[in-house]
Amino acid sequence: MRLIIAEKPSVGRAVAEVLPKPHQKGDGFIRTAKGDVVTWCIGHLLEQAEPEAYDPAYKSWKRAHLPIVPSEWKQQIKSKTRQQFTTVKKLIREADQLINMGDPDRVGQILVDEVINHSGISKAKRAATLRCLVNDMNPAAIKKALDDLRPNSDFIPLATSALARARADWLYGINMTRLCTLLGQNAGYNGVLSIGRVQTPVLGLVVHRDEAIEQFVPKPFYEVVVTLATAAGDTFSAKWVPSEACAPYMDDDGRVLSRKLADTVVKKVTGKPGHVRNVERTVKKQAAPLPYNLSTLQIDASKRFNLNAQKTLDICQQLYERHTLITYPRSDCRYLPKGHYSDRHTVTQAIAKTSDALFDPAQQANLDLKSKAWNDAKVGAHHAIIPTSKAVSADRLTQDEKNIYDLVARQYLMQFYPAFEYAEHQIDSQVEGGLFVAKQTSVLRDGWKTLLPPRKGTKASECSSSPLPEVNVGDDLTCREARVDDKETSPPKRFTDAGLLSAMTGIARFVSDPDIRKVLKDTDGLGTEATRAGIIELLFKRGFLTKKGKEIHSTDIGRQLVKSLPNRMVVPDMTAHWESQLEAISDKRMRYAQFMQPLTHELKTLISEVERSDFSALRGKGSKGSKGSKGSKGSKGSKGDKSKKTTRRQRAPRKTS
Repeated sequence: MRLIIAEKPSVGRAVAEVLPKPHQKGDGFIRTAKGDVVTWCIGHLLEQAEPEAYDPAYKSWKRAHLPIVPSEWKQQIKSKTRQQFTTVKKLIREADQLINMGDPDRVGQILVDEVINHSGISKAKRAATLRCLVNDMNPAAIKKALDDLRPNSDFIPLATSALARARADWLYGINMTRLCTLLGQNAGYNGVLSIGRVQTPVLGLVVHRDEAIEQFVPKPFYEVVVTLATAAGDTFSAKWVPSEACAPYMDDDGRVLSRKLADTVVKKVTGKPGHVRNVERTVKKQAAPLPYNLSTLQIDASKRFNLNAQKTLDICQQLYERHTLITYPRSDCRYLPKGHYSDRHTVTQAIAKTSDALFDPAQQANLDLKSKAWNDAKVGAHHAIIPTSKAVSADRLTQDEKNIYDLVARQYLMQFYPAFEYAEHQIDSQVEGGLFVAKQTSVLRDGWKTLLPPRKGTKASECSSSPLPEVNVGDDLTCREARVDDKETSPPKRFTDAGLLSAMTGIARFVSDPDIRKVLKDTDGLGTEATRAGIIELLFKRGFLTKKGKEIHSTDIGRQLVKSLPNRMVVPDMTAHWESQLEAISDKRMRYAQFMQPLTHELKTLISEVERSDFSALRGKGSKGSKGSKGSKGSKGSKGDKSKKTTRRQRAPRKTS
């Protein structure tokens, strides 16, 4: 008997549908006509054991116990899904051949592997396990995946990386949360101070941005703009470009800080002759953006529809599992296998049938084009999020589902539209020794930008600058007039859902260590595609963040917590470096022990640093039953509404990333 183990019931049922009928449905499994059985997990059936599983004394939160570092790691069966675990375990023992059909990522790999490993089967049976990678819930894609099974052992590095991540999060979260909570309560704080390897630096990003805005002092700067006239009487505007001699009067961004200097330039050039020093005309092409991964889809959904990251992910899961209209949504990849190019006709037809808004764009797509998206070398366990070949009536979808489907479908159709083409025209002029530059951009071909919906009554590709006259190098000019434009530096913008997601995915620009920044650039971020939405949501539920309109603000408790902690716990350098190492484990460039041993040593150092921190600013904050102090999603079991006297009943968060 072959046993196929899916990650969740919906996937298991979709897999069973492509297998020979009739089917015999059991409690937590489906037996097919030829004897194969499909079963499923319900997310994680196992979880990291609580500290008290290692020593009953750990049920009480005491400083003397820290750091808690298991010598031999334990897992426990989740109580809510114990029955399903029993079913899967029984089937694993009965099966002749096991197939891991977890989602095609680190979590999906370890989620099924840990159940197999916990079932007490022989090493030989575990070694013979196969892996099935499914990105698309359409029957044809599932059949194709079942015909292309690989040894599960090929994915041991992926599972090892997931295991290292889970254990690192446990070590960091359990120890730091207990320590900070005890120190906070000693200082008079009422509640649990939850700390996580990823969540705390994300909170730090928001706190530091809020502080930068509030402490910002606008500084004036000045720009000189002139109106130049040709011999034929044509006029155009140009902006003064200060020379190196003006550097003492400028800031690091090249802005002129001296009004006197700007006024002097105006007086010097007004009414004076000049000439054309240089003329440049360049034609540029901009290729269509790649199909979405989850983060880029969440960012666009936030900008377009004001959907938060978690809501977008939930909608994607519905489109993937229930409607089977899009491929696997938790992808971190923006490329497609070359083999998918042959599906372009059926996918495009499905888009035309499902989306009224995209009917014409689908018909007008040039399916002979092939963008750089199809690249086998850049596709790992999963590929970009694209529509499937299935079509449904739009009436079956909610408005949010229509919006997200249209985003995914539009991004796919862009791959079959020509490049956006535009011309840049620049005239460099000289008047009284000063350089004045005029620039103008004009659209030559909208290309893929025709698919972008108009915003605020303008075309997506419309250019605002006025056409420049036809001139040649050496032509005479006259400065008709000149003026000084008073400007002010602007504060940074508050984070929004889109901005915070963008910061998490492009974390390198927030990393201060140049060596780490170099490693992380364009490769890693804070958290994973699958966890970022949950981490942001968790910070809201714990009362560390709040939202005002689209803007995300840190709360007083969130700010004071960040101020109380050592700086390296609230900046992304350390955890971003960990992410890079976890990726290295996946790629076989690093071993488990090389990651975990230094981390355990570092934990002891961090505990010493935190003990020297001052939590007095949190005195009197927190409240019984408040979301900020009670356990919430990812901190199940925390008794945050208890006072210091009852800390022995407190339990640390289970998920602490």
